[in-house]
Amino acid sequence: MARKFLVLAVAAASVLALAGCAGTATAKDDGRIRVTASTDAYGQIVQAIGGNAVDVTSIINKATEDPHAFEATATDQLAVNNAQLVIENGAGYDGFMQQLLSARPKPAAPVITAATLSPVWPGGSATATPDGFNEHVFYDLRTVKTVASRIAGELGTIDPAKKSEFTAHLASFTAGVDALQAKQTAIAKKHTGDAAFVTEPLPVYLIAGAGLTNATPRAFSEAVEAGNDVPPATLLQGRTLIRSHGVRVLIANEQAGGPETTTMIAEAKATGVPVLEWSETLPAGLTYIQWMQRNLDQLAAALK
Repeated sequence: MARKFLVLAVAAASVLALAGCAGTATAKDDGRIRVTASTDAYGQIVQAIGGNAVDVTSIINKATEDPHAFEATATDQLAVNNAQLVIENGAGYDGFMQQLLSARPKPAAPVITAATLSPVWPGGSATATPDGFNEHVFYDLRTVKTVASRIAGELGTIDPAKKSEFTAHLASFTAGVDALQAKQTAIAKKHTGDAAFVTEPLPVYLIAGAGLTNATPRAFSEAVEAGNDVPPATLLQGRTLIRSHGVRVLIANEQAGGPETTTMIAEAKATGVPVLEWSETLPAGLTYIQWMQRNLDQLAAALK
């Protein structure tokens, strides 16, 4: 959590400068609905629902950008100011969004905060960072379904003439998510209770939906996510778990890590435990559905 708090503090110090630089420039009006998403994962979902009727800006759209440590620019502030709909993850994942949202002019466009739509959201303010809550809800297919439905509803309110179009696109997207959930069920039939080691909580929702359990020492994944050193005793515990084949697969975040993550990956490879590396931003050339399908295909293959 230390990384999140540091990022929020830096963002708070710069928000006034961003607001002053961005202003409220007139946005182009080509008839499309202007939507700004915090990351390309959400941006692609908006594109799938809105089709040609939306003009989507994803603030984070490169694999080299870490949402936890991202520093917004005046261009990002302008995108939020001019948006007719905003999508964020929330729960501290994209903390820069709270600063951008607080600096936008009134009246403000509606905001969809994905974390608050999670079936395990503990409640409270949409700006909260609940202790123990896994903020990577874009890896939770249940939450993504709800987010997509909310997006279709908001777009239909903004442009009622295209409501039926958005509803049709939502049905197609939902069918794609249904297929992903069927894949999870198929994996669970063979592997319910199998253990996985995850270097940080990114994939937990997706693998839990496939019946796997997270055997990672909590202190390990929390330290990696926060950018802290893993305690030596915890590192030894993790290495012993892998050496003893106490897990069937190791899954790492390919966009984050450190020496401890590298050590665990090397340990798994040396021991013959399959290693998967998944991203937290959308891989180039893939839709959201294709991205999650690839992850699940890799998981099924690793568990054979």
